[in-house]
Amino acid sequence: MKNLISKIETLTSNPFLVSVFLLLTRITLGGIFWRSATTRFEEGSWTTLNENAIYQFSDVPFNQVPVINGEFGAYFTTFSELAVSILLFLGFATRLSALATIGMMSVIQIFVFPTIPHLWGVVFMWAIMAIVLVAKGGGMFSVDRLFTKAG
Repeated sequence: MKNLISKIETLTSNPFLVSVFLLLTRITLGGIFWRSATTRFEEGSWTTLNENAIYQFSDVPFNQVPVINGEFGAYFTTFSELAVSILLFLGFATRLSALATIGMMSVIQIFVFPTIPHLWGVVFMWAIMAIVLVAKGGGMFSVDRLFTKAG
């Protein structure tokens, strides 16, 4: 059994494999926020939000977020989610981008959906991915790798 555990540890600590896992984590986490943002645009537009998005940020529970609500909140949130997604996809400023997603998750959890089922069912999964990226960075398949050996 000890030999099997040692083999698994050796396999999973391989830098190439770890970087593949980090790439998949970046794509998954970025994809969550990308899909959230892109559902708010008018069809065929990348600058105009649909009526529902603006209404959503003006009504309960989204209007409970201090300062970032209404039309400003809709645009701010949408473009923040797009920016963070693109950065995660590229692996550029990975740690900072993952930290930004933790901030977004915190706002959502505290002000929008402050329930244990939401925390346990959604936020924990997203937060774990973000924490891994904050701790490990983007890996060898990231733009970060061009600027630092650690990636």
